Amino acid sequence: MSTAPARILLADDHALVRSGLRMILDAEPDLTVVAEAANGYEAVQQLGQVPVDLAILDIAMPRMTGIQAAREINRNNPGVRILMLSMYDNEQYFFESLRVGASGYVLKSVADRDLLEACRATLRGEPYLYPGAVNSLIRDWLERANQGDPLPQTILTPREEEIVKLVAEGNSSREIANDLVISIKTVDRHRANILQKLGLRDRLALTRYAIRAGLIEP
Repeated sequence: MSTAPARILLADDHALVRSGLRMILDAEPDLTVVAEAANGYEAVQQLGQVPVDLAILDIAMPRMTGIQAAREINRNNPGVRILMLSMYDNEQYFFESLRVGASGYVLKSVADRDLLEACRATLRGEPYLYPGAVNSLIRDWLERANQGDPLPQTILTPREEEIVKLVAEGNSSREIANDLVISIKTVDRHRANILQKLGLRDRLALTRYAIRAGLIEP
């Protein structure tokens, strides 16, 4: 049975960029652009009219930036995944994107190479990080360590720590269930409990926690 393609909202203030990205996305059977916007405000408005699974937002847009739009979308449409587009390999933009709920950050200079992989990862609920962003995460961790920020105290059970480690290493719920010989439903329940206990929201935040708690190496 074929699955319906993921519905994408594409927001960029340059029509030529939107056109090029749309061609890349619409050529894939599992992805389809259902709405376009020229600024963040239009993107937010479109979501009230068209069902969307993934919003791809340019960071630098007039009237409302991609980051402002992501914050609104995350607040009002929490089921919509968010992917940020940027011309700049900028740590501040990257971390701000994560803070407002984006799951990934793609550089426009390599969008033809990275965009499809980023879309699919984001739709699976996984973060998409380009290599420079991984370096930024590690630098951020080192800076916090140097400033003497306390590592998180262990409030997880051994089983929960085991699951955090497997999640942070990139395993899917099915793979974790197979490894631990438990059901996928049990894995998902553990994951929900872990996120609630730690006050986190997604796999990326869990990965950062796992690095700081020493469950995986950065």
